[in-house]
Amino acid sequence: MTPDDTDRAILNRLQDRIPIAPAPFDAIATELGIATENLLERLERMKEARIITRFGPFYDAAAMGGAFCLCAMEVPEDQFETVVTKVNSFAEVAHNYERSHRLNMWFVLATETEEDIETVAMSLERETGLRVLRFPKLREFFIGFRVAA
Repeated sequence: MTPDDTDRAILNRLQDRIPIAPAPFDAIATELGIATENLLERLERMKEARIITRFGPFYDAAAMGGAFCLCAMEVPEDQFETVVTKVNSFAEVAHNYERSHRLNMWFVLATETEEDIETVAMSLERETGLRVLRFPKLREFFIGFRVAA
């Protein structure tokens, strides 16, 4: 599937300012000049085609009293699929990416407390038999990242 102009308009519009309303997709569809059902069908199609992998809010765990930590692992290539399945089974794991260097698995832990970061990381180490390197956030930068579709 190749996104058309309407798909691109949807993707660009949904990256910012989702209305806080009982029917936010109705408002966005009206703004884009399409039916709500069409908007939702297109989102589903793009998700099935893996043009988008998820659609939802991004919560600031730290602002809500929780914690984030960037983590990395060196996973032997022949164990990668097994390890990724184990790591992704933890509800606290988000944004898991494979990289093409020694530290080939990078993910974010999002937990309710700073102490929980250590607890989950240690559980991951026990579960996988591999070391979880932790890179805690020292300072936050807001870059307003958007991708033009």
